[in-house]
Amino acid sequence: MDSVFIDIIALVLLFVGMLGTFLPILPGLLLSICGLLIFKFGTENEMPMIYVWIFVLLTIISTVLNYVIPAKTNKKYGGTRYGSIGSFIGTLLGLFFIPIPLGFLIGMLLGVCLGELLHDFSDKKKAFNSTKGALIGFIYGTGFNLMVGLAMFLVVGYYIFF
Repeated sequence: MDSVFIDIIALVLLFVGMLGTFLPILPGLLLSICGLLIFKFGTENEMPMIYVWIFVLLTIISTVLNYVIPAKTNKKYGGTRYGSIGSFIGTLLGLFFIPIPLGFLIGMLLGVCLGELLHDFSDKKKAFNSTKGALIGFIYGTGFNLMVGLAMFLVVGYYIFF
């Protein structure tokens, strides 16, 4: 297969993977790592194998952190299990029924708030704080994923163009 074609496929996967770091319908870093692997093993290039191992390790760490960070920030801000369940349901509903960019995020935040209000309707401050914690957790997780995806994109881009 032509090396230029493989380079293009790798860059497209890396770019779409970066988009997937904040769009939950796309498997972000999984697409990025696929692009990196296709580039490394599908072309003759000088990229050291250590980059592959580092990015695989960062992808695994990111996958774990995607579950830990929101739960920890939600808990830190006073959230309960109801808020976590509301977050999951709200994300799914927002993804499919709020037809605007970042509808999943709006759904997630509404789900956390409604879940906490179902748990204790009289404590609106707790519901607000839990929602704030979920947003902060989302920002931390997304930021880390985006940085890893961007690093993969830049490394592959460097070895393609320089």
